[in-house]
Amino acid sequence: MPGAALVVVVLAAVLGGRQSSSGNEATLHPPRQLDARHVSQNVPRPLGSGKPVTLAFAGDVHFESPIREELAADPRSVLRSIRPVLGEADLTIVNLETAITTRGAPMPKAYTFRTPPSAFEALAAGGVDAASMANNHGMDFGLTGLRDSLAAARKARFPVIGIGLDARAAYSPYRATIRGQRIAVLAATQVLDDHLISSWSADPNGPGLASAKNVPRLLQAVRETRKTSDTVVVFLHWGLELASCPTSDQTTLARSLVGAGADIVVGAHAHRLLGTGRMNRALVSYGLGNFVWYSARPETVATGVLVVTATGRRIDGYRFEPARIVSGTPRPLSGSERRSALASWHGLRRCTGLQK
Repeated sequence: MPGAALVVVVLAAVLGGRQSSSGNEATLHPPRQLDARHVSQNVPRPLGSGKPVTLAFAGDVHFESPIREELAADPRSVLRSIRPVLGEADLTIVNLETAITTRGAPMPKAYTFRTPPSAFEALAAGGVDAASMANNHGMDFGLTGLRDSLAAARKARFPVIGIGLDARAAYSPYRATIRGQRIAVLAATQVLDDHLISSWSADPNGPGLASAKNVPRLLQAVRETRKTSDTVVVFLHWGLELASCPTSDQTTLARSLVGAGADIVVGAHAHRLLGTGRMNRALVSYGLGNFVWYSARPETVATGVLVVTATGRRIDGYRFEPARIVSGTPRPLSGSERRSALASWHGLRRCTGLQK
């Protein structure tokens, strides 16, 4: 990333763009004309400052073995191989699917993840600017883990989204001003263990995660954010594990979010890639897959980075930079492997109802 100071709530910087190093097979999809009928009347400038901004998104990140050993040895090396892809964007967001703590008792659930604060150093060194923690592992070590995660993020000056000491904080967006464009990123989870929904969901007086199960509250957050933003992103934890097509809950929520004013809706949880495409004027990606994760199945090691160029509310184009997870971390593909991975990724759109 260009060296702008990161702040949990607001990042104000003028960042220099970089040319893509991708080949012809990753050419940007051409823009569609912005339909004025879809523009919120609360935003008087649908193209913002008129200058394009590049946003990058990647999927699920934890630092369990075998990644834990590399994190302990040298946090800055963990994402070294994918750093050129992550770092070329003006703003890069991932899903951090672990509690950042060394304390607390694990919650009563099948899998619990926790990672030391050096995870933030690894992400920042790898070109990541902020992370969603709204997922079914963000509170694996309860309120102790939540408070430790927030404290570690503050100390590292690394923004986390979708988590907070109350609902107002959890549903608040991460904001960045880039080339005059006001970018806002909200995060929420549609996936929570049934017996933990109440205790993990932030409320007006208590800590927790932003829950996408409370659809009216999430849509309210999008509408409020829309009023003071040029580009609104919603990063979700949603869908079914290992499913290759979105569920009806996902498609319904995506339509509602776009209707409320979201320009980009992305998400993860299935541990595999799902389709990406246009929904009216907006861009939707139903599954970003694993990213920094232990994986064994062929479908769960396929990964990559979604790169989107937006000028205010207009999606100018998007491309996918494919990679494969090797020993827990993503390695970019080249040559015939890259071409094959891109063809497979484009094919995932068929069952989504999205347009190219």
